[in-house]
Order: sequence, then structure tokens, then C-alpha cells
Amino acid sequence: MASVEEDFPRGGTAKKPTESKIVVQRTEVDNLFQSNEPAETKKRKGAGKDADKKLKKPKTDKEDGLTLNAAAKCVEILHLKNLKEGILILGCVKEVTDFEVTVSLPCGLQGYLRIMNICDSYTKLLSEQLDSADTEEICSLEHFFFPGMVIRCVIAKLDTAKGGSVSIQLSINPKLVNKALTSSSLKAGMVLSGCVESVEDHGYIVDIGLSGTKAFLPKKVGEDQHNNQKELKVGQYLTAQLEDVKNDARLVRLSVIPPTVVQACAKSDQGWNLTNLQPGLLVKATIKKVTKHGLLLDFLSSFSGQVDVLHMEPEQTSNYTEGTEVRACVLYVDPSTRLVGLSLRSYLFQPGMRLDHIPAGGDRIGEVVKDCKMISMHHMSGAMVELPDTTMAFVHRNHLNESNTRGNENRVLAKPEHTIRILDFSAMDQIHFVSLRKSIIEKRFYRYHDLQAGQVVEGTVSALLSHGMIVHLSDHIKGLVPQTHLSDIILKNPEKKYVEGMKIKCRVMSVDAEKKKLYLSRKKALVESSLPLFLSFSDARPGRVSHGYIVSIKSYGCLVRFYNNVKGLVPLHQLSSEPVINPEEVFYVGQVLKAKVLHCDPDKSKMVLSFKAAMEGETDEAALPELDCEVGKRLEAKVLKKLETGLEVAILPDETRAVLPTMHLSDHMSNCTLLWKSMQEGDNISNIICYGKNKHHVSITKKPTVRWSLEEGVVAKDFSEVTVGMQLIGWIKNIMSYGVFVEFPYGLVGLAPKSAMTDRFLIDTTTAFQLGQTVIAKVTNLDVEKQRFLVTLKISEVISPQSDAQTRLINGLQERKVVTEMLAMREDSDLRQQLAALTVGQKLKLTVDTAMDDCGATFKSDDLAGATIMATRHHVMGVNLTSGQKATAVILNVDLQSTCVHVSILPKLMIKKKSLAEGSKYTAIVQHINEDFAILSLGDTAQLTVIQTCNHLNETFRSESEKLKAGMILAVEVIEPSCQQLQELPLVSWKRCAPQQHTPSENQTSVKGHLFGEIVNGIVRTVKPASIQVTLEDGSTGSVHVSEVLEPAQVCIGSFPTSTVPVGSKVTARVIGGRDASSHRFLPFSHPRFTYTIPELTLIPSKLDQSYDLKAVAGKDGLNNYTAGEEITCFVSKFNPKKKILEVTTGPCVNGIVDLLAMITDPKDARHPEKPYKLGQAVNAKVLEIKSKPHHFMLSLTGVHKLEKGSVALGMVTDIHPRIGLLVKLPFGNVGTVAVTDLTDAYKPNPFSPYSKDQLLRCFLLGGENRKWQLSLRPSRLNPEQTKPSKDPEVLSIDNLQEGQLIRGYIQSVAEQGVFIKLSRSITGRAQFQLSTKYFVNSHKVLAEHLTPNTLLTTKIHSIDRKKKLVNLSLLPGDTGKADVLPESLGLPLCLMGVAKKKYDLKKKKRAVSESEQEQAESQVPNKKKKTKTDDNDSGVEVNFREDKKKKYDLKKTKRTAPESEQKLAESQVANKKKKAKTDDKDSRVGVYFREEEDNKDEKPKSDSVKVTPSSTGPSRLQVAAGFSWDVHLSSLKPASAAQEGDSSDGEDQDGSSKPVKKSRHELQQEKKEAEKALVKRETELMDPSLRPQDAAAFERLLLASPNSSLLWLQYMANHLQATQIEQARAVAERALKTISFREEQEKLNVWVALLNLENMYGTEESLKKVFERALQFCEPMPVYQQLADIYAKSDKTKEADGLYKTMVKRFRQNKAVWLSYGTFLLQQGQSDNASVLLQRALTSLPSKESVDVIAKFAQLEFRYGDSEKGRTMFDKVLTSYPKRTDLWSVFIDLMVKRGSQKEVRELFDRVIHLSVSVKKIKFFFKRYLEYEKKHGTPQSIQAVKEKAMEFVEAKGTEAAN
Repeated sequence: MASVEEDFPRGGTAKKPTESKIVVQRTEVDNLFQSNEPAETKKRKGAGKDADKKLKKPKTDKEDGLTLNAAAKCVEILHLKNLKEGILILGCVKEVTDFEVTVSLPCGLQGYLRIMNICDSYTKLLSEQLDSADTEEICSLEHFFFPGMVIRCVIAKLDTAKGGSVSIQLSINPKLVNKALTSSSLKAGMVLSGCVESVEDHGYIVDIGLSGTKAFLPKKVGEDQHNNQKELKVGQYLTAQLEDVKNDARLVRLSVIPPTVVQACAKSDQGWNLTNLQPGLLVKATIKKVTKHGLLLDFLSSFSGQVDVLHMEPEQTSNYTEGTEVRACVLYVDPSTRLVGLSLRSYLFQPGMRLDHIPAGGDRIGEVVKDCKMISMHHMSGAMVELPDTTMAFVHRNHLNESNTRGNENRVLAKPEHTIRILDFSAMDQIHFVSLRKSIIEKRFYRYHDLQAGQVVEGTVSALLSHGMIVHLSDHIKGLVPQTHLSDIILKNPEKKYVEGMKIKCRVMSVDAEKKKLYLSRKKALVESSLPLFLSFSDARPGRVSHGYIVSIKSYGCLVRFYNNVKGLVPLHQLSSEPVINPEEVFYVGQVLKAKVLHCDPDKSKMVLSFKAAMEGETDEAALPELDCEVGKRLEAKVLKKLETGLEVAILPDETRAVLPTMHLSDHMSNCTLLWKSMQEGDNISNIICYGKNKHHVSITKKPTVRWSLEEGVVAKDFSEVTVGMQLIGWIKNIMSYGVFVEFPYGLVGLAPKSAMTDRFLIDTTTAFQLGQTVIAKVTNLDVEKQRFLVTLKISEVISPQSDAQTRLINGLQERKVVTEMLAMREDSDLRQQLAALTVGQKLKLTVDTAMDDCGATFKSDDLAGATIMATRHHVMGVNLTSGQKATAVILNVDLQSTCVHVSILPKLMIKKKSLAEGSKYTAIVQHINEDFAILSLGDTAQLTVIQTCNHLNETFRSESEKLKAGMILAVEVIEPSCQQLQELPLVSWKRCAPQQHTPSENQTSVKGHLFGEIVNGIVRTVKPASIQVTLEDGSTGSVHVSEVLEPAQVCIGSFPTSTVPVGSKVTARVIGGRDASSHRFLPFSHPRFTYTIPELTLIPSKLDQSYDLKAVAGKDGLNNYTAGEEITCFVSKFNPKKKILEVTTGPCVNGIVDLLAMITDPKDARHPEKPYKLGQAVNAKVLEIKSKPHHFMLSLTGVHKLEKGSVALGMVTDIHPRIGLLVKLPFGNVGTVAVTDLTDAYKPNPFSPYSKDQLLRCFLLGGENRKWQLSLRPSRLNPEQTKPSKDPEVLSIDNLQEGQLIRGYIQSVAEQGVFIKLSRSITGRAQFQLSTKYFVNSHKVLAEHLTPNTLLTTKIHSIDRKKKLVNLSLLPGDTGKADVLPESLGLPLCLMGVAKKKYDLKKKKRAVSESEQEQAESQVPNKKKKTKTDDNDSGVEVNFREDKKKKYDLKKTKRTAPESEQKLAESQVANKKKKAKTDDKDSRVGVYFREEEDNKDEKPKSDSVKVTPSSTGPSRLQVAAGFSWDVHLSSLKPASAAQEGDSSDGEDQDGSSKPVKKSRHELQQEKKEAEKALVKRETELMDPSLRPQDAAAFERLLLASPNSSLLWLQYMANHLQATQIEQARAVAERALKTISFREEQEKLNVWVALLNLENMYGTEESLKKVFERALQFCEPMPVYQQLADIYAKSDKTKEADGLYKTMVKRFRQNKAVWLSYGTFLLQQGQSDNASVLLQRALTSLPSKESVDVIAKFAQLEFRYGDSEKGRTMFDKVLTSYPKRTDLWSVFIDLMVKRGSQKEVRELFDRVIHLSVSVKKIKFFFKRYLEYEKKHGTPQSIQAVKEKAMEFVEAKGTEAAN
């Protein structure tokens, strides 16, 4: 209490503030719903005020219809991004491991419950058990949790992993779960979760998270009801009901929930509110609102919650109506936003609450499922999908499309079928979560179950560890490459070979899918091994050889391991052909060797191997082709195993092993896959032929064409038999960018270059042929030396064997028949056998199931129950179908694998078949395409037949459009009317028809075309934005242009006319023209009777009337109807993104173009100008001009068609010209220029830098003619209302300028006449050279070098000649107040003003020496007055001449006495200082000569000069050599007032004739006194050390006195930099480095650092590097490196700083400061992990004695910049090892006091005072401990420290006594 009174002396008694504080807290709890949370602000505007009024009432709980938390606007599922720490959530245990429980959360989320997050008592028990190393009493997580168990948990932490994925860390600690509960809120009947804290005699103390409350569960109740266990354990999670609450909730009696209580609902009188609401509670709720995506409910009288789509009971969805009462379970509660999620799913209401963690249909995770239907789409959540087996699944919105693309949800929903991959099963939602992402569906490995030992896989290196390397095969699959498997040899530095992110190939050594353990190998010998793999002991048959690796070396031999823990022993005598005594000397662990199996016992898992037999080349007996396996001989084989790339077979009868690749199963590539799928192990394959063999293996093929060539002898057996012109049959072996390699029998390989692959030009070789495709090749070139040859595959150059196409067709169909029979036999289902019996052309009686005009129809058949029978829309055209109708259909194709039958009900195919004659020709229509085969209908015969889609083996297609498609017309010739091999279908040859017959009409001979004006009927086939395709009655196709759909008056702007015509509708149209079938170009009419095969139609009702006079209009005539400026309606047809033009159309042959500048008015729209305009949309446009070549017109969509003066237009920069300005392209063919002075209202140094070519700008049109405009970009012109006053106003005429005015402008050029400066677009001023710079320049080129065009300068108007309209400018510093235009570093002489100076000096020489002092004093003032006039006109006479003259003059004066000369010296100092007020600012080197000349110069300030103040004048040099005049009297020094008076009388002496006025003695004495006062004042100022110099002269004077002072030099540099004189600053730095003595190392280093800083800020990277290299030569390298690193760090150049530090730690690795500096830098950048790595490197590089200090320093840095917890750990480790380092203890205490908690600080002090160090040191720590407690503690804690001190003293006394 004392401390409270001390801190709050005016707070009254101690009791009142405490009470008021409690009241405030309680108010916050009671009125939480009034808090300014984001959810609160989302209320409707209308309801806002009323709601607030209601909420302010204190008794809100009892009011009807009031919700204490705002309902969400849109119901959506719980997303990962919305999760926060502290959210209470219901979860279901999914998987239990030793240290972690995986928990399924609602909405497909998944969290992890760690062993440390169970409860405090369990954590304490774990710690005790670990310390005592006794683990018997401890209960593992598997005793507490079981899959399917429902638990209440809280989100403890959201961890972000390295890849950016978020891990949800959960806790069931009652202190967190029940955090919001208070003792006062506990009521009987409440259901809470808790954990067993301790086991007592008669029951259990349960931790329910409330301090001060003991919860007791009687033992009998607990044992009877909780999982039938005999005794509960400490840490056991349970859900219990409060039976009794006693003693103000200090004691609570619990009972474990019986089933009846589980189903009881929570009541409002139990004290539940929004702060303590628990997940898992059952509540009675009322449906407040039903939405498409979920429900909004009211529950517990005043709370609102939401039910998402996943938690509505599927069967009850239609029953949910507003006002209905339902039972709901609380799923999650977000305390921060008051959002409550509820579930209506019945499985959450069941007693015991155990959910199914595995679905009823078994584990299907990873399965790819096709033909899924999307049931519904839920905005912001996802979509519901129905799988083929009617199981429902959910697609999260993130998985509707690829992660980096934005998908259209409606487009996804519209798709009829989807392919999905099952990602996971959510136990809480009892539904599968699936993905539509193509990248996930096509992923080769999705789960560990997809991997098998022996597979070669590709992965990405993610981490290098001490025991190996982690490789990621996909997002969720990672494997370990053990250290011994990183390479064929043991790597000492694997980090040099492998870097993170590297792509590598590995071989799977073993995989344990259940434990998710995958072991990989990077050993090249294993990865590239072509030998058989020993995946099990049964694979290791005696005689087989395989690669294995040594895992152990014993004295009796080596243990060799293969895959999946298959290992064997190589005995000592089998290690080598040479005797091996000590195997360890010859072999090493990890070595890969070939081993041959000598003996294998799979039952006992034992195997004996031999290295010797493998090395001696004893080949595998099983692999030897010792049987009569000749090339060209037919063989039979048995399938042993299905491989990914083919079949492993045993050639009968001797079972020689061979591999039959998939691509060698057929000449038809589609058949290859079908045959491979239909084959099973044990099947026999016939008609195989051997095409090559060697010692190790036999090469076999089943390609019929290759087999024919071998049997007929059309082969070359070796290279010597190959001749130019020979034709060979082979297959594509490899496809390269430059051509394809073709392999032939006997192992010959030829190259077909890209130019010899096809007759047509080929861009991409990969698009022409497929790997394994059979081809005919002709040899074109031989290279005998290199044994190589070239071939051609061009169809024009190779000759196909006679009847090759028909033979291949029959072979292909027979292969398909074999597949059909195998599937029918294998599948024990009647349906497959029934489908196998069906043939093409067979008629079926069916019932219509569904009929849709745009999608075709589906049918049902009683005989084929379960089969999908469908007809496409082309095969139901012209037939009206209704559901349930009976129909007869003809079979087009039967797919046994998908049990799908394609049929047609076209009437022309239903009629009776007509007989065919051999050799007869027909026009055929392609009815169906089935990969390599197509079904044709022959004319009007109703006959169907099958053909191949490729007529020639080498036929290629450049695009999909070239391939055969349904509806195409072919010309066929009957070879055999009824072919037995084709199931009695006719055998035909075919060729494509000419392009003009490319219409889907049945018989081209009957089509006569359509006449102009003819009225036709048809059915709309397709509707495109700009046209409609109509199928006419005769089968031909007509086209309707978008402008010919509606009457012009009915077309609304923005509408889409073609969308008004539905697909499938019948229309009446009229022919208005025709299109060329090859180019689809609209043809003009040459004659009314001209006919067209592709007619152009109109649907406009007024034109359909026969009385309407339809005029034939050609393209030219259509354009001539329009005039410029006319407003028309046109239709968008195309946007060209390259040219950025919009193409529009007004009729079938009239096209227009809209330029980019005529489309938009805002530059922001330039990126996507086409956005407002959709294809086919009607838009308003104005005609700009009509062009005849090509025929089109230019349009504008902006509403204007010409530019006007004073308006604002959009322009595009076409070029930037330094002299002219910006060249701008304007709309409507206009161009313009923007002068440099019209770019902005405030001129900038680089005026054109913000502009680039093709940039769009808003321009103000100032005026122009002939389409050429003057433009302005000034904001004051573009937005006159919004802009501020201009800094550089626009100069419209010379009348706006005045003499003496300061104005800014840009350099136009520098010529011999002067410097020309652009003041506005029409006014250019000139500055003569004498008014341009104070320096004397010989040539204008000097100025031209420094005054480049468009340099920004401030000038003063010197004079204006208004008649000639000339403006004379001045750039002198005295006029502009700016620095001189030329830098001082050029060393140019100063320009002296006035020719009369010479005459004056000559007169002075002739003067008599004997003149009196007074006369001299009197004549001094008039002489000066005369001189002021002459100085105005400068002749530029050189300085040196005057200097010599002055020296001669001074010699005559030396007769004066010493006192007098001293007096003159003092006077001349003051005079000189006044003179140099203006001129000395930029003077450094030529100051000596300048001052010598000016001794007698009068310094009466000019009318426009600034009055000189002591602070602005520099101190003079105190050397006689500086040219001080000995003859100047004190009387010549005028005070300030006199100087001003002199100004006014200056004009009187202009004629130079007035005589000097003689002054009285009193006046002279007065002047002398004032001069002395001014001199004393000036000397006082010069003696003031705090006064900083202000000009160059002052710095020069000080540097003469202190040339080694780096501070002065740096101030001098800074002075130049303030005036942005970079070059001068560099020059000063260079002077400093030369001037400062070599002994002053630190001073020199300071200058080097300043120069480095200067180059970093104003220089380039190269200049900085040069200065750095020079600094390293002249200074100690280490400080220079450190300073540059600091410069980089301060200027945020982290990359450069990091690189420099890396160089430093290599070069100065023994320097502790470097490591500490680098560590500081890394921690300041937040790179804590890199800092830890750096510390380890530092400890290895530095001497061991430095280790402790380095660690301690790094720990301090962690405290300051990094993780204080990490720093504390580091200090703990060091002080544990070095407990007597009291200096480190002291530092540690200081850091903890600043950043640690009081508890931690006290614990630290308690550790320190028990150290075994000297009493003196302990006393020091006790003193600090006491000070700390006095500052932060209480009287009790202070007393406790004193007692500890007493105990220590007593203990020491006892020790001394003993």
C-alpha cells in the first residue's frame, strides 16, 4: 500500500482506485459487443444509429430481437487467412504420434497439437521425468487421444514456414481454452473441457483453467463413464459438466458427461456470453436468414452465428426456412470479431462424439477421378462436386484454378465434366476436399504411396544437414539423401556441390508410405544403372547381376545393400580375383559395385553375392540370348512385369529376358497405349520379332510394318549395306531441335534434318512426329568415315509399299479387336461382353434419356444397363427428341474402357443400306473421330466404314485444324465392298476434297449455290460475337454479319445483336452476297445471277420482304456512303494488341479502324484500351476520314473528330529532341511539339528525364496550323482550377518582363555572340560573356563544355530592347545570388573591370613623393569616386600585369616610417575586407594577385549590391606578400554610414569634372575614430573560435594556420556541397590529402572517409571503387573497409555492404572487430539465422581465447537487434561454462533489466549471489540486487533481499570460524 500512496499521492484512500478499476474492467466484459471492432463497423447505414442506441442500454441480454454480435454480410467457410491466435475451435483427432497430434479442423483446415500444449501439469510431469530419466509412469499421447476423438482447442500460434505455408499450432490447455471464464460466471449445468491435474484417493483434481477454483471429479463417476478406463492419468483430456458450484466457485464438483447430457442444449441462464462461449456446445437456434451460401442463425436469445455450406445437413437443405428452430453445435468462436460458426450436421450431436476419420469408401487420397459434375458454386468459399459414384466432394476456391491465374467461376461451373484429384478427407466436415488444378492433377507424385523403390525421380534441394540432404519431390513429398549417398565418393564439403534450389535426379532406395519416410541416392552408378533392380529377394535370382552399395565391411566379407532393405553378403573369397586379407584396405562403406547373385533364399531373406564373378564378366545366364534368337525371326513371349515404359517379357521357350517398349507394340500410337493397358502379367504375346541383339540383351518389336520389312528383307544389316536412295522402314528414336533421329533394324540410326522432315516449312520439330512413330525413310547422304548417314522423310520423296494404307488399317483394327476381347474376358461383367459384341453400323433400339439442342442427347437401353449411350448435337440435328421417346440409332463407336457407345440418329443413316460396287466413287462425310481412326458415311448409301486418319506413315499436321474432324467431306473409292477383316464393312481409299467443297453437305454434286436475293431457311449452328453460322436446308453453311441481325433502329449502343439469336433456332434469311471459300472474303456482286457456295445472309425483317429493293453494293461503294464528322453505329470485330488498334465493322464488306488515341481520353486506360469494348458490341463512332488503299475508314470513339485551340487532347511521345522539345503524336493524324519551358510550372534540372518514347500525355493545345500544334503540359493550363501559383510563370510576351527581374530558363546554345537562354517558347535571351562569368575566358567553347543545352539557370534581366525585342541577361553571381557558372577548379584568371585602371596607375607613378599626408587623405575619396565609374565596363585585362606594376609602385613608398606603415596595414585590412564582400566568395587560388591589385580601389557599393556584414566577409591573409599598401591612411576607411552616403552622391560625379571637397580636421578625426572602432569590432569577431567561416577566402585563411586539421578541410568541402559544387568539393579533398602531413594518419583517414561518402552520394560506382582502391594504398586497409561498409549500410545498399563484409571476414579473419561488425550488420537487417552461422565461422577462425568474448558480444547484439530469448540462451551457455566471469554476469544483468521480466531478473540475481567468487564481488551484486528491488519491487521483496544478504554473511562467518 505504501508504494501505491507513493505513486499516486492525490488518489485518496487505497481502496477506491482499486474498486473503480474493477468496475471499469467488468464494464468492458459486459459490453464487449460495443467495442469498436471491424465487425461492428460493417453495419448497414440505416440501422447504424438505432443499433448504437440499443447497444448503449445496459440490460441488452433480456431484450428481444437484439443480437450482441453483428452477422456477417456473406456466409463463407473459415479460411486460413482469417485465422488468428486466440480463436476457439472444435477439432477431430486425425493422427497421433509420439510428440504431436494432427487435428482435423472445420472447413478442411488442419492443425497440430504439440505435447507441450496439453496442460501445465502434464508439461511439468514431462520435465520431471526427463530430469529423472525414468519414463515408466509417463503416459504417451496415444493413451490420451484416439483418431476420431472430438476436442475443444484454441489456436496458440500461426507459424510461417520457409516456403510461406502457414502451420496452425493448437493448444488444449484449459488456461487458454477457458481463458474468458471467471469464477463468477461458473454455473451448474455448464459443460467445460479440462485436463486431469492430479490423481487423489477418491477422485481427480481437474484443471479447468481458473486460478483459485478447484474442480473435483469423483473417482467412481470418472471410471464408470470415461472411455471405460480403470483410472484416469495426469494430463488426460476430458469434457465434464459442472454439477455443483460452492464457496463462490472456489470448489466445483464435476461429472463426466453421460450421453443424455451430451445431447442437452446449453441455456442462456447458464451464464454463456460472447466472451466465454465454447466450441462443442449444443444450442437451440432460430434461422434468421437463408442464403445461397449458408444460413444466419440466432441462438441463446441474443447471439447471431453463421452456418456455412459444408455444415448444413445435405438432406435437410430444402427444409431450412426463416424462423425454423434447429439444433446447432458451436464450431468456432473468434473473440476479436465476435464471429460464431455453427454446424447443423447430425454426427456432431451423437453421444460420445467419435467421428469417422476414414471415409466409408476407404482411403482415396491422391486418386484422380474423371467425369465429375459440379453441383453448385459458392462465392468466396468454393464449389460442391459430385463424383461418378454420387459421393459429394468440395473444391476450395483456391483450387478452382491455378494459383497464379484468376479464373472465371461461372466458366468453371458451366463445364459439363471435370477431372479432379482428391486432396484429403476432412473428418470435421465428413467430406473429401478435391482440386481442379491441372498442375496438381498431373503431378506424378502426390503421396508417398505413389513412389516405389528403384524409380528415378527429379527433385529440388531444400536443405543440407549434417547427416544428409533434404530433397523435395513436390510440395508435400520430401526425401533424405544420406551423407554416404550424396555422391559415388564421400564428400567432405557437400555444400560446394549442392546449393539450395538446385534440380537433381535421384533414385528411390526405399519408401515407407505410412511413416512418410523416403530415402534417395545420388550415386551416379545407381542412378544411371541399366542393370536389373533387386527390389525384393525374389528378384535376386542366381546368376543375375545388379549394382549395390557396401553398408558394412567385416573381416569375413562385405555386406551389400540394394533396394527395400534387400541385402546380401559377399564372402572374403568372392571379393576379388586377387586374395584380399583385410577388406577395409580395399573397399569403403558407400562404394557402389556390381554384384552377382550366387545363392538366394527369399524365405530366410538371405543372399550370397560375388564381386569376383561380376568383374570377370560372367554374364547373367538368364539374360544370355543363347537360344536361337535370330534377327528377323518371329517369337512368342510371356509378360513378366509391367514397366512404366513398356513390358518386361520372357521369350519362350527358354525365358530369355527382354523389354518390349510400349511404342513398339503397334504402328498406331493410340493402339500402343491401349495394348499396354490391356496386358497383364502372365499374358502371352505373339507375332513379336527380334530386330537386334548384343551380348547383354535382345531388342524386340511388335510393329507390323517393321516385321514385314524384316521378313521381306527390306533392311540393311550393317552400315556397309546402306546406299544412297535406299528406302528403309524405321521409327523415330529421338526428336531434337535440328531434326529427328530414325532407328532401323540391326541398330542403324540415321538423321533426318529439319529441312528433310516434311514437304512444307516446319517451325517446330516436336510438332511433326511422335517418339516411336513408324516412318519410311530414304537415304540421301553417307559419311563413311564417321559411319553416319542422312535420310529424308518427305512424302514426295519416299514411295509407300503397295496397299500399305489398307494393310495398316486392317492390322490396327485387329489390334483393337484383341484389346476388346481381352477386356471382355478379363472383366467378369456381362456389360463388357455385351459391348464387345457390338459392331460399327449395327442398329440399336433405345430410349431417350436427356435431350439438349446444344449438347446432343443421351439414351438408355434395357440390354446395355450401365453403359453411357450418347449422340453429339451433329448426330441429332433435324430430329425432335423428348425424354422417354423411343428411337433407333446406328452405332458409330464402342469404347470398352469407359463403357461408352457413340451413336447417330440422322435419318440418312437410318435408311436401308444400298449395295456398293468395287471401284465406285463416293463423297463421304466424317461422322466420328476415334484417335487414329475415323468413321465415314458413304454418300446416300447409308453405309458406314472405318479409315485411318493418316493416309501415309510419314503424314504430319502442323496444327489441329489440318487434322480430320467430324463433318469434313472426303472423296473415297471402294476397294472391297465387304471386307471380312473390317467386320464386313467396305474397305475404301480416300483423299481430301478441294477447299471450295469444304461444307458439311452430303453430296457436293447437288449443290448449285444460292442466287442473290434468294430467301432461304436454316438452323442456327453457332453464334459468335461478330457473326452467326447458319446451316441451310441443303446442308450448306451461310453466314450472317452482326450488322444484318437487327433493324438499325433496334440496335442499342452497348448491346450485342448476335446474342439475341439462340443456337438451334430456325431462321428465315435472304442472300445478300457471298464469301470466297478459301479466304472467306466478302465478294462484290458482278451479276445478280452470280451464285455462292458460302452465302452471306441477312435476318433483318424489312429486307426479307420481297418488295424491298435489295441493291448489290461493292466494298468501295459501301465506304463512299460516309462523310467525315458523321456519327455512325458500328460493331467491334477485333483488337490488335501489337498495333493497339481496334477494328470495327459496319457491314459485311465495310471495315473501320480506331487508333489508340481515338479510343481513350485518359492515359491510365492505355494499358488495356480494349476493356470497355467487347467483341460484337455496338458502339457510337465519328468518321474521321475514308481511305481507299486498303478500303477502310478511320473512326473516333471519344465523341470528337477534330482538334480545337484551347482544348485538352491525349498525345503520344514519338521523339525527344533536345532543341525542339517533345515531339507528340496527336489524335486524328495531328502532330505537336512541347517546348522545354512548357513542360511544367516549376522548372526542373533534367526537364526531359520523366518522359519516354510512346508515353501517353494530356496536352493543352496552344495553337497551330496544317495539323501542326504548339502544346503545353503545364498543370496551370491543364487544370487551371486545381493548380497552385506557378513557380516559373509562363512568359507570353516581352512586355511581361522587366529590367532587374530574376527569371529562370534553360540553356539553348552557347555561341561566339554569348549564352542564349530560352525563357519561353517564343522568347530567348542572351547573356554576353562578360555578364556570364566572373572569370576570363578565351573561347566560348569553355562555357559550352559546362553549359550544355537544357541546363537550368537563374538569370537577371540586364536590359530589354523592346523595339528589336531583344533581352540581355546576366549570369554573374552578384546579380543572380547563385554560384558562378564555371567551377573554381578550372583555375581561370578573374576578369578585372575597367580600362581606366591602367591610366590611373600610370598617373600615380609620376606623382611627387613629397606630398603631405593630409593632401593624400583628402584626395583619396574623390579618386575612388572617379574610379567607380570606370570599373563598370570590363576590358578583361590580365591580373599578372597589374601585379607587376603594383610591386614597382610599392617600392617607392618604402621611405615611410614603420609606425605609419603599421597603421596603413591595419587600415588596409578593413578596407580590403569591405571590398571583397562580393568577389571573394568563390576565390581560392588567385586571391593573392587579386588583392594586390585592389589596394587603391574604391569599394563604394553599387546600388544593387548587398551591404557587407562581418559574418559574410572572409578574413584576409596576414602576410605582407599579399600586397597590402603602406600609403593608405586611416581616413580613407569609411564607416558603414559613410559608405551609404557615398552611394547617393555617386551620380554627381559621373562627369568626372567635380573636385574633391576639403574636409575639416574635426571630420577627419571623427572618421578616424569610427574606422578604429570598426577595426576593433572586426578583430573581436576574428578572434571568436565558434564563428564558422562562410566563404572560400575565410577557409583559406584558417587553413594557412591549421593545414593538418581534417575538421577544417571537411567543413570547406561541406561548404562547397551546400552550393552543389561537387567538383570543387572533390578538388578540396584532393588538396587536403596532399597538404596534410603523412604523420597525421587519422586526419588523412577522415578526409578519405569524406571522399568515399561524397562519391557514394554524388559519384558513380566506378569513381567510388577508384577512391576506395587509392585509400587502401595510403591507409591501413582494415579501417577503410570498415568505413566503406558503414557508408553502404547507412545508405541502404545492403547488397554491396554484405559483399564487402564477406571480403573482410576472409581478409581479416583474425580480427575480432570485423566479425562483430558483420554480425551487427546482419542482425540489423533481421538475418538472425545468418548471424548464427557467422558466429560459428568466427569461433573457428579466431583464437580459442577470444571465443568467450565473441559469444558474449554476439549475445549482446542479439539482445539489441535480434531475438532476446536467443541472446539469453547464449549468455546462459557461456556463464555455465565460465561462472566466475563476473564482468559477463554484470553485462547480462544490465541487459535483462532492460529487456527481461521481473521474474527473470530476480532469478538471475539469485543465481549470481550464490556464485563461488570473492566476497567483494558478491557484495557488489547484493548491492545491485537491492537497488533493483527498491526501484521495481515491493517492501516484502526488499526485505527478502536483505534477509538473503544476512544469510550470506552468516554463512561466510561460519566458514571462517570452521
